[in-house]
Amino acid sequence: MATMTEWIEGARPRTLPNAVAPVAAGVGATVELGAFTWWQSLLALLVALALIIGVNFANDYSDGIRGTDSDRVGPLRLVGSGTAAPKAVLAAALTCLAVAGMLGLVLVVASGRWWLLAMGAACIVGAWFYTGGKRPYGYAGFGEIAVFVFFGLAAVLGTVYVQAGEISLAALGCAVAVGCFSTGVLTANNLRDIPTDRTAGKRTLAVRLGDTGTRRLYLALVTVPFVVTVALGFGSPLALVGLLAAALLVVPVRAIAGGNTGPGLIPVLRDTGMAMLAWAVLTGAALALS
Repeated sequence: MATMTEWIEGARPRTLPNAVAPVAAGVGATVELGAFTWWQSLLALLVALALIIGVNFANDYSDGIRGTDSDRVGPLRLVGSGTAAPKAVLAAALTCLAVAGMLGLVLVVASGRWWLLAMGAACIVGAWFYTGGKRPYGYAGFGEIAVFVFFGLAAVLGTVYVQAGEISLAALGCAVAVGCFSTGVLTANNLRDIPTDRTAGKRTLAVRLGDTGTRRLYLALVTVPFVVTVALGFGSPLALVGLLAAALLVVPVRAIAGGNTGPGLIPVLRDTGMAMLAWAVLTGAALALS
């Protein structure tokens, strides 16, 4: 039976910046539009957190019962390691996804933005079928696209639209930037797992691109947010403060460019996530102040 510490590790807390960052950036863009509502922003944050934890448990369950995690380099997986029963992990995943769905429903009902129900349903379905079902799209190389859409475009623009009823160019820029950061985190993860994923028949984008191609993709992805920062700076010079987040990428970029493999890539996920969070907070604050 898994301990509380193991359950927390299984929830993969290092991925939480992927949920917090889009809301932080979205809130800044919402304030810039003069439409900020604190409780709606809080609900959006809770939805994002519940969704990403649900995704993590769902991936743990689905990969575990397939045997994909039997030989794993990264953080603890509950099912793959035999630490927790598959049914218990499945229950945790479904509970978190249900919480995300209920909180999202409250947010939609309160705001009256009814079409967002379809987007919320797509997020939950996407969360499950990433590694779940007979033909998980994460095993076919489409995981990066899903992360960009759900934890970039949907999360940022959803946070803005549910409060403002519109989106701005600044909000769209933030959505692209955060989406690229989130995709960069997944790319680093899949780069680390290329050998085991290839053996398990998991054809991620990293497996398809190969080691060199995946490293180039990561470097391109973490460059885009700073291009966005420069673009935002033309309308709001204060937004250039987002360039400070680049300092947090020095170490992970060196690890990627230097050819680190296996355990040497684990810190890259953490550092990229922290750079994303810093960029989102700095940029969101700049947009709000502008």
